[in-house]
Amino acid sequence: MGMPDAEGQGSADGLPGLPPEWGRIVVPDDPSALAEEAARVRRELRRQANQTRWRRRLGLLPRPGGRPPLRLPLLVLLVTLLITLAGLFAVTWPRSPRGGDRPTVVPYPTATDLSGRALPALDLVDAGNSAVSLRGLTPAVIILVDACPCPERVAEAAALAPPGVTVVTVEGGRTVHATPASATATVRPLADPAGGLRTFLRLPAQPGAATALLVDRAGVLVRVVPELRSAEDYRADLARLGT
Repeated sequence: MGMPDAEGQGSADGLPGLPPEWGRIVVPDDPSALAEEAARVRRELRRQANQTRWRRRLGLLPRPGGRPPLRLPLLVLLVTLLITLAGLFAVTWPRSPRGGDRPTVVPYPTATDLSGRALPALDLVDAGNSAVSLRGLTPAVIILVDACPCPERVAEAAALAPPGVTVVTVEGGRTVHATPASATATVRPLADPAGGLRTFLRLPAQPGAATALLVDRAGVLVRVVPELRSAEDYRADLARLGT
């Protein structure tokens, strides 16, 4: 064991007195007893040296006179910019919609879906720009000729329509053209300026093809032919409209 000086502040080897606040210091006879403390001091010194080296590389050491380093504001600005960009990226990144937010795709109705529905209370216009109730013309074969005049299809329907069944042609806009007449059926050319009938059907107009609706006396759709190609598409239902 080492020996303190007479006052308990110095060492036996004649070392000068030490500050009183250090307390009683004992110098061991075997230096190996200080190996653990020496290793701890070396680790602390290495850590401080590494910190100083990195602060010097980044320009974060205080300048002479205790002034703050020049690169510190730049580093703060860079970190703030990165945080802002990360926030913007998170907001604008496209995300797949959740199950409850998925848009509902409504397909166009088929002819089967439309059959059995009541004809809407629409008022169309004739050649004199007078309002004509569509329901007031039933039973009827309504042929939409907004995408195709199709005079041969209209003539076919007029020739096959039983007595009491009106053949109605519906054009888009306000223009009403003359249609072929028949000895047994009355052909009423009308126009649908607002496109209400197409909106009700939700059947898009197909260029070169007409759409046919067969409506009974009660105003109920009996048959819908989205693309009228031949009288055979509706002949059987047409015969029942006159009964």
